[in-house]
Amino acid sequence: MRFSVQDITHVALFTALTVATAVFFRFTSGIIPFSLLPFMVMLAGGVLGSRLAATSMGLYVLMGLLGLPVFAQAPFGGLSYVLQPSFGFLLGFIVAAYVIGKIVELKSASLLTHAVANMLGLVIIYAVGLFYFWFLFNFYLGKPIDFPTVVKLGMLPFIIPDLVKGFVAAYLSFVLCKRLQFANIKLTTAK
Repeated sequence: MRFSVQDITHVALFTALTVATAVFFRFTSGIIPFSLLPFMVMLAGGVLGSRLAATSMGLYVLMGLLGLPVFAQAPFGGLSYVLQPSFGFLLGFIVAAYVIGKIVELKSASLLTHAVANMLGLVIIYAVGLFYFWFLFNFYLGKPIDFPTVVKLGMLPFIIPDLVKGFVAAYLSFVLCKRLQFANIKLTTAK
């Protein structure tokens, strides 16, 4: 996979914005923290496209695993974060950014396309995150927890704000893409 200087710059910019969002908007109030990170995932997917958005989110996760304090919940970085119930959501960010970007790379991506892509991205984030949460509690921590409880703890408090983030990110990414297209600037790597 080859990256141009422009690609590297765009990935670095969105990775830095994601780190800033995680660091400055930490709202920890339970097992799963409330954050604005899903917004950044959807914005990256909608603006950068599949390859660059997934690379940006992957770089964010890698930075945290290498020990930089970039995650929204203590411990804020390091390999031990893999044992946090919220780590699955971070893995979901990478997949969701790719899928959102892939959908938006369609030829005539409309505002509706951006919104549908973001909603599918949320489904992916929750599917990966909730399964990881359930798996970690049941098989690593040895604390049996049923899936409805996982949904109650890891999804229900966040779904309405995440839907709002999805629609706002859809609007912003659509408008930004249109303006960049008008200025003859191409961010996505779609062919």
